[in-house]
Amino acid sequence: MTDQTPPPLPEHNPYAAPAARVQDVPVDTLELADRGTRLVAVIIDSLLVMGVGLAMGIMAPLFAGRGGSEAAVMVVVSIGLALFLALIALNLVWLYRYGQTIAKRWMGIKIVRSSGERCELWRIIVLRVLPLNLLSAIPFIGYVVPIVDGLCIFRSDYRCVHDLLADTIVVKA
Repeated sequence: MTDQTPPPLPEHNPYAAPAARVQDVPVDTLELADRGTRLVAVIIDSLLVMGVGLAMGIMAPLFAGRGGSEAAVMVVVSIGLALFLALIALNLVWLYRYGQTIAKRWMGIKIVRSSGERCELWRIIVLRVLPLNLLSAIPFIGYVVPIVDGLCIFRSDYRCVHDLLADTIVVKA
């Protein structure tokens, strides 16, 4: 019998699984945003959207009631619609870039994945916003959904239902 020892393995194995250095962001270094700050941010965001709609709803009849033409009313409605779309666009851009809405940015908080990574815009829209809005549109059940979602903030990890669905947390920026 001859001694058949296998040849030494080369330093680089082209068949080996790729190795990548992954730098984890320790969640312990992230400080969760407190309930009050999150509440104020939601109120400010809501007031911004409602404010544009309210201003448009007040201004259009005023122009129409003072003998204003249809063109004047359409101008007011167009300006209101443009402001509303600009508000939505700015929120989407900031959510994409920073994980923040206008109010979250003012309040110094942001949305991240529970692992601490940046949260993708699609995840925020499809998993965080859309499911609860669709459930809220169901008669009778729709009234309970926002209440349950909001009350979940009193969990120990401050995560609401929309956070659990999207695997997100809200932290201080």
